[in-house]
Amino acid sequence: MPTSTIEHNPLLFGRDERSGVIAVESAGHFIRLFFRSAGRVHFHDEPFQPFILVSDPGMVSGCRVPCAVRQLAGDDFFRCQLLFDSWNDCLAARDFLAAKTGKSYSSPDAPYLFLPDLSHQYMLASGTTLFKNLEFSELRCLALDIETACAEGYGFSNPERSEDRIISIALKDSHGGEIVLRGDRMTEPELLQALNDAIHRCDPDVITGHNIFRFDLDYIGRRAQRHGFRLNWGRNGSSPHITPHARWNLAEKTLEYPRWDVYGRHIIDTYFLVQLYDVAGRNLESHGLKAVARHFGVAAEERTYLEGADISAAFRNDPERLFSYNLDDTRETLSLFRLLGYPWFLQSRIFPYSFQNGVIRGNATRINSLFLREYLHRGHAIPARTSGAPTFEGGYTESPVQGVVGPIVHCDVASLYPSLMLAYRLAPAKDSLGLFLPMLAELRRFRLTAKQLSRDSVEDSEHHYFDALQQVFKVLINSFYGYLGASRHNFSDPAVAAEVTRLGRVTIRNMIDLLASEGARTVEVDTDGIYFTPPDGCATEDAERALVGRISQKLPEGIEVELDGRYRSMFAYKTKNYALQEYAGRIIIKGSGLRSRGLEPYLREFMRDLIERLLTGKAETVERLFEQYVVRLRARGLDVAWVARSETLNESPESYSEKLRLGKRNHSAAFEIALASDKSYRAGDHVSYYVGGIARDATAYEQCRPVAAFDPVHPDINVRYYIEKLRHVQKRFEPFLPQEPTLFDL
Repeated sequence: MPTSTIEHNPLLFGRDERSGVIAVESAGHFIRLFFRSAGRVHFHDEPFQPFILVSDPGMVSGCRVPCAVRQLAGDDFFRCQLLFDSWNDCLAARDFLAAKTGKSYSSPDAPYLFLPDLSHQYMLASGTTLFKNLEFSELRCLALDIETACAEGYGFSNPERSEDRIISIALKDSHGGEIVLRGDRMTEPELLQALNDAIHRCDPDVITGHNIFRFDLDYIGRRAQRHGFRLNWGRNGSSPHITPHARWNLAEKTLEYPRWDVYGRHIIDTYFLVQLYDVAGRNLESHGLKAVARHFGVAAEERTYLEGADISAAFRNDPERLFSYNLDDTRETLSLFRLLGYPWFLQSRIFPYSFQNGVIRGNATRINSLFLREYLHRGHAIPARTSGAPTFEGGYTESPVQGVVGPIVHCDVASLYPSLMLAYRLAPAKDSLGLFLPMLAELRRFRLTAKQLSRDSVEDSEHHYFDALQQVFKVLINSFYGYLGASRHNFSDPAVAAEVTRLGRVTIRNMIDLLASEGARTVEVDTDGIYFTPPDGCATEDAERALVGRISQKLPEGIEVELDGRYRSMFAYKTKNYALQEYAGRIIIKGSGLRSRGLEPYLREFMRDLIERLLTGKAETVERLFEQYVVRLRARGLDVAWVARSETLNESPESYSEKLRLGKRNHSAAFEIALASDKSYRAGDHVSYYVGGIARDATAYEQCRPVAAFDPVHPDINVRYYIEKLRHVQKRFEPFLPQEPTLFDL
């Protein structure tokens, strides 16, 4: 793979150019590096002194743990690096400093800097990163999926019930091997032993599964504990280290999960990868394996499907079907990992984190690590973390037009904020070594190089590699602005971030004025782009492209405007909520107000159908559309899934109950369902429910029912309630619908 023109910048890829490192682990007073070479794995141990950064070495006066002191150059806050003989000594010093200062290491104003991940510390200090010069296809991966029994009378499997045993374990490795460990031929302890053997036989670098942390691994661990069985999955024969209540924050979500760490291996949950993918696009109807596999086109036509409630019966009556279903799950999981895991594999070559940890670290945290790595290499002091929650005005948004308009042209500034930072030399004041802008410029140069190499590639594998790489660089480039405005990081600078957004608003307003001078009319503005109706006589793509080119030429050097799309029509609803009709007929809907996953499916479908009628000039048929939906809601055999609402729990049910008791929050239907269930729910779990009863104004939390409890023979869906909700949605669009004539119009 011709990557040498890209991957040898030490600012971005670290100064250790060793190839094939697949894992970094502790080994007593040493660090153990695992390498994959020519299909084989070997390891190498080397000494390492873990460290804590402090402002004054006198802070550890009185601590009985010996340490060496490395004085760092410069006047920044953390001027000393305390070096310890072992990780245990480092942890003891951390506890001493916490007690002495009254500040835990996680406090943003702690006068010491402790990094709780030993492998991260090593990679920072050494410049080592994973997977250099290793192909993604060379990584040995093992997809794992289990099926479990459920006792009669219960809706969910529970590992604490003796009869709810594991009945099938399917495994598929990335080199073609497949196996199903069958519960009709083995006892549960025998299944677990066979799983141990299979893992050591395959010797995977990565174990993957869909929702593997919160179901498969958790279930396996509890059943193994029940039998007193040891899971020796580590490359050194050790058992997994389990953190029962790990938390992962992603955008507005918090996911609680039992984290597993397996020595010398990485665990990658494709459910997490799907969440990360969907943060930006928000185009997935569900994050479940089956729905996601269909979305990405990796579901085989002949794959076997089973409902969760039918698993136990299939095991008793048709075990071959169950085992086929189990194996198909691993096939889809491995396909998802290959698709969604690739960008994170590439980022592991850049950031000093394990593959497993890199996936769950935020962009700002990972960018901060690049600065820490280089500052430590140069022996330079490191500034204190930015404290307080930054507040400043964001990007410019505006919706001067509402309703249906067309034709529409979309232009935007290529990487607006990074371009402004480079054009106006905007960098954090705390970056004494001046790394910020060179790093950003290199990333942009590398991205352009990768894009060109992708275009020039003859082989599909090379094209895929360079295209994925340029997308990774694009994400990192755009994350530099977010890093500037973040708190709790060493080199962030909210004042500079505020200046970037100010210049962004100036740039966009300037573009609006330039478009107006050309006779164009602005319809929607969103931070770095403008939707507008072109002037008369500018109806061809060439003319529109020339118009955008003229706008770009009148902006400061380094700020480039591109034509990003052309559309037959646009429905402008409100700021950041609109729909577009392409010339080929496809309709694109943007904004949570028009496509929120928090709405019931029938309401999302109704809005999509209504918007399509608006965009295609059929607004007069909306009333008829409403009546059609009412007929469907009143029909016998109404599918409960069509009206069910799915919500994600943003905290644990126990926390909800306590806040409710203290009067700190309102009742929630989803939490009431979770509390009444025989399943143990965590923050981040999904709950699907419908509303029963007959009252049109029913209170959802009082009349909610779990979807799994719906009985089609005795349906109790509150049709009047759902018709009323449909009516409320239609009323939101009344200003855009034909109005009935009044006496004053006659």
